[in-house]
Amino acid sequence: MSSIIPLFPLQLVAFPGEKLNLHILEPRYKQLIVECEKEHKSFGIPYVEDNKPKPIATEVELIAIRKTYPDGKMDISTRGKGLFKIKNFYKRLENRLYPGGEIERIVTDLEGDIVLYSKIRDMIAELYTFMHIDKEPPDLNDGFTSFDIAHKIGLASHQEYELLTIELEILRQEYLIDHLEQFLPAVKEMENLRKKIQMNGHFKNVIPPSL
Repeated sequence: MSSIIPLFPLQLVAFPGEKLNLHILEPRYKQLIVECEKEHKSFGIPYVEDNKPKPIATEVELIAIRKTYPDGKMDISTRGKGLFKIKNFYKRLENRLYPGGEIERIVTDLEGDIVLYSKIRDMIAELYTFMHIDKEPPDLNDGFTSFDIAHKIGLASHQEYELLTIELEILRQEYLIDHLEQFLPAVKEMENLRKKIQMNGHFKNVIPPSL
């Protein structure tokens, strides 16, 4: 069953379950946020690539308007609810400044494989070690999904969107593992290069090969 909802196209990918803070500048989106707060309705954040909104997007709910500035700009907090597909995009909804779309909501599968989650966690721990990131990897006991960690493992925006379009969580897990298997060697090589640069000019303990 289709619905028409307000849309806030951005050059970023929002995920279900994600808490996203936004600074609202334009009058059309100020109007969108004010109406969503007043009418307790959600809006969608489609990812924009080449100045076009992509068809799979995330519906978000407005948690709060944290601050309103004298010029009407706002700081807001939102949370991703679920996914939808844009059937028709409208640059302006009737009698509104902001865009909207006729959408069809998608049932979001979040049932992954615990073994794959464990592998992903270990790979993230290794990534953080090599990148000197003082942050704990996701805790298996807390439970996490591919969407919860997608912003934290070096995916490009187009890769984050690709992840968003994958229907099954187990396939998203495999996508992340494939990315990390390619990304980790590059990070390790950069770390080795950094160490070589730091050692330039220092005395080196070099063991010659046996010829």
